[in-house]
Amino acid sequence: MCVPVQWNMANTQGMTAEPGGLLETVIEARRGWTELNLKEVWEYRGLLYFLVWRDVKVRYKQTALGATWAILQPALTTVVFTLSFGKLAKMPSDGVPYALFVFCAQVPWQLFSHALTDSSTSLVGNQGLITKVYFPRLVIPTSAVLAGLVDFAIAFVVLLGMMAFYGATPTARMLLVPVLVVFALLTALAVGLWLSALNVKYRDVRYTIPFLTQFWMFATPIAYPASLIPQEYRALYGLNPMAGVVEGFRWAMLGTQANVGGVILVSVAAVVVLLAGGLIFFRRMEATFADLV
Repeated sequence: MCVPVQWNMANTQGMTAEPGGLLETVIEARRGWTELNLKEVWEYRGLLYFLVWRDVKVRYKQTALGATWAILQPALTTVVFTLSFGKLAKMPSDGVPYALFVFCAQVPWQLFSHALTDSSTSLVGNQGLITKVYFPRLVIPTSAVLAGLVDFAIAFVVLLGMMAFYGATPTARMLLVPVLVVFALLTALAVGLWLSALNVKYRDVRYTIPFLTQFWMFATPIAYPASLIPQEYRALYGLNPMAGVVEGFRWAMLGTQANVGGVILVSVAAVVVLLAGGLIFFRRMEATFADLV
């Protein structure tokens, strides 16, 4: 594809001068599996910021409750879990009031689940943009993941209020919360890269996403503590990256005494493998997005 652009002496590398003071930029498909060119994504950070801000504004546009949904969703889930698991099933909660125990897990989980859902359908949702102009396609699922940080911030403030209500004293461990948030976002991005690329070619992928997130939620220690998992299965349980995020979040916010170090290490290794594979797969499929979307 050839794109005529205005002459700019600072941007002439790899371009051919044409009569009339124009340059001809030739955009070709990259070759190879490992040529990710993440530097190019940074060069398009202005577009990334615009897409994030657009997604934030559109999320609650023309809604009656607006950003209140960021509180209602984890709060209502907490009420249901407290009544069913806390009151009826008498589920242990590591010495923490059960409602606070569940809501603390819901805050990072909601960030992850929304980021996963939005990133998985982001390419199809931006088909008009993809077919009209060139930019690194990795910007789209990345912006969908980052847009959930606003909802997370609102729910996090509510969590602090609940901690004050139940008399839970914050500790220096809270300084590790940003690390866990980044970990949750990377997990969502890692899986979202696989699903978003597959969704371009196989549109029925979007029907599997609600089932996947529901199954994943019950496989994550939200309604129950990870201490119920036998010690010999802890490393295997850590293959679920959100298990490490949720247990680490409780440890940082509520001061639970669960031994989360081993689980988090396994979760980190799992995310690294998922993210590396997702980037390579996304890169491989990128050349077909404009034709298939």
